[in-house]
Amino acid sequence: MRSIHGASETSGLRVRGLTVSYGRRGHAVPAVEAVDVDAAPGEIVAIVGESGAGKTSIGTALLDLVDPPGHWTAREVTLDGETIDYRTTHTRGRDVSVIFQDPQTALNPLFTVESQLVHMVRHHLGLDRGAAKRRAIEMLEEVGIPDAVARVGQYPHQFSGGMRQRVVIALALACRPRLVIADEPTSALDVSIRAQILALIRRLCREKGMACLLITHDMGAVAQISDRAVVMRDGRAVETGPTTRLLSGAQHPYSRALIAAVPPAHRRLPRFAVPDTGAAVTDAELERWLRDRPTAGGDTPLAVDELTKVFRLPGRLFGRGARAVRAVDAVSFALAPGEIFGLVGESGSGKSTLAQIAAGLRWPDAGEARVLGRRFGPTTPKAALRGYRQGLQMVFQDPYSSLNRRMTVLETILEPMADTPRAVGLRLVPALLERVGLPRDVARRHPHAFSGGQRQRIAIARALAGRPRVLICDEPTSALDVSIQAQILNLLKDLRDELGLSMLLITHDLPVVRQMCDRVGVMQSGRLVEMGPTERVFDAPEASYTQMLLTHLPRLPERQPAS
Repeated sequence: MRSIHGASETSGLRVRGLTVSYGRRGHAVPAVEAVDVDAAPGEIVAIVGESGAGKTSIGTALLDLVDPPGHWTAREVTLDGETIDYRTTHTRGRDVSVIFQDPQTALNPLFTVESQLVHMVRHHLGLDRGAAKRRAIEMLEEVGIPDAVARVGQYPHQFSGGMRQRVVIALALACRPRLVIADEPTSALDVSIRAQILALIRRLCREKGMACLLITHDMGAVAQISDRAVVMRDGRAVETGPTTRLLSGAQHPYSRALIAAVPPAHRRLPRFAVPDTGAAVTDAELERWLRDRPTAGGDTPLAVDELTKVFRLPGRLFGRGARAVRAVDAVSFALAPGEIFGLVGESGSGKSTLAQIAAGLRWPDAGEARVLGRRFGPTTPKAALRGYRQGLQMVFQDPYSSLNRRMTVLETILEPMADTPRAVGLRLVPALLERVGLPRDVARRHPHAFSGGQRQRIAIARALAGRPRVLICDEPTSALDVSIQAQILNLLKDLRDELGLSMLLITHDLPVVRQMCDRVGVMQSGRLVEMGPTERVFDAPEASYTQMLLTHLPRLPERQPAS
């Protein structure tokens, strides 16, 4: 095969008959089957679909990174009119580059950001060390990292998740590649940073003539920057077309169902109109047991009063430069019985820290939290935490990390049912699994045998097993596909309506807040800058910070009625 260097044509990417299979030949399972993809210079083509649709496998194949015994084939893979030569060391990085989904694993924790960027630039562009460092700083500034001159010498762990993703994007774009494969590039970013990064990718593609494959399940990102879209299902492209046409008038039933599952940001729906793959089943004994909860000690499910948490960051040598950060700064609010209260804000605003304090997982420095009349403050003894947490459960962002991998689903759900006779618990666990839309026969399996959406349902079942009156959900759907997210949100709404649960929903996904919450609080730099009924906050925000967040909301084209 010939190298793409020095190509005179500007035809961009052309792929014909791409097939990716995993497993040994003769026993291989196809992940992608005979897919065609084109991306002209400066054009952004979105590859959309749910987990397992084959989106990432397309990007992996085009980088020639399919691990054996997996393999890929294609009738044609050309860039700028010439066949890509994967044997040249400059193909990946300079000609074809990738923005990975998980910045934690994409960056080497043992090396500074400077060394990783400088190595990339020197290897591919042949610059001297001084010029390469200037290029590294320039790229960090382009992706919006403040004080880039000082931060370039830091290690990846010294950056927040959103900042690490920006560093990954800087690495991918540093050599101005001809083709950029962006694999879920904004999944870890806040709404404002997400808008900034998407705008940056779009601008650089336009200005530098880079073709881009945007691999994502974020339909808002698709609407915001892509020119065309390819909808994938079970390894096949079921529909392809201009983005505006596809979003407003998709023809394939799967495309229409995928778009219908996206939470609209500008209007509220009573319920998501998506098919539940696992229909919730009610059980009379389970319903009686769930409602027969311990007597509450107060009328207010959850309240925080002047809650404050200060983190003291160590300084450099001999403590110089040590500083204190007020992660939560005198925050107060209260949930009404049966209310869903949303807490929104960007990374570092203090949302998760506040949730951890409210759940009794972290001590406050001042103020207090109350759950059903029981108080938790700076002087609360550790022995009193068990009593404080009675009636409260938490659903975490990452269900895989929050589930014990060595325990079966049955053992996991039985654990919070310690006050229930084991014989009764063994009867209730299968019914509880059905209640959250899972089959009874999965109880003996371990967490690794489930998809992300199924694991989140298991986490919800475990939380319900504690018979809570208050449920704290910390980014419960951020890692899920839109249809699975819709199913989980429908489930949470049903549980609130049928069991009278009060919920604190922590998220940076504003469309989810509009669909789910009765009231919303907006946090910025540890402070609650605005609070009120959800519709009022969305339609007439008072705080300038809230107004800024809402300006970045993506809006999908209105679907045209079927003819």
